[in-house]
Parts: sequence; structure tokens; C-alpha cells
Amino acid sequence: MAKAPRCGPYICGIDAALDVVSGKWKGLILWELDAHRVRRFAELRRGLPGVSEKMLTQHLREMEADGLVHREVYAEVPPRVEYSLTEHGRTLNQALGPLGAWGGERMRREGFEAVDVAETSHGN
Repeated sequence: MAKAPRCGPYICGIDAALDVVSGKWKGLILWELDAHRVRRFAELRRGLPGVSEKMLTQHLREMEADGLVHREVYAEVPPRVEYSLTEHGRTLNQALGPLGAWGGERMRREGFEAVDVAETSHGN
């Protein structure tokens, strides 16, 4: 089944915002690109344990179409592709900051543990 394009109509601003960040990995892609500024595909994949190549590709394409992510292709052999946040993506990431704080408080309150990305992303 094809996914409907993200173009409204929306009930409110929250509806419009959640439409753009819907999907398990988009918030984490925003976080990873904000933390590292520029990432190649393999670096993003290592930084997001559990994401499939197909899902990461799909989310990056959607985020590029939504103006959140910039994809830079270098004419080299082998080709090099780098991803970074656009200004629009950076403002979205800033807007998600309070939501992240809320989630961190929930993790603390419920006793959830965070995944150690550094450990899982180096093949340990």
C-alpha cells in the first residue's frame, strides 16, 4: 500500500508536525545529524542500532523531500554521499528538545534504561 503524501489538511500544528516526524527513526536521525553535523549513510546506520538499510533510505528520502535533510553527493570514485540537517531540520530538532526532556523524565520515572549507542555501534 502506498503511503499518502504528507500535505494536509491538518487539524492543528501538532498534527502537521507529527506528520513530518512520523516513523520510528526520524527523530533519531534528527538527533544523530544534530550531534555529528555531517554523516555518511554507513555512519548513520551504525549510530541507529536496529534500523534496516531500507528503512533508513526511506526515511532519509522523506526527510529530504520535507526539507529537513540535505543530501550532498560528491563526484568521486567510489561516490561519497553525506547527509546534514537543513536550517528547517535544525529548527525542528530544537522544537523536539522539550519532548526529549519529557521522554528522559519518563525513562527515569519508569526505570527504563537507555541504549549505549557507542557500544552497539562499534560491533561489540
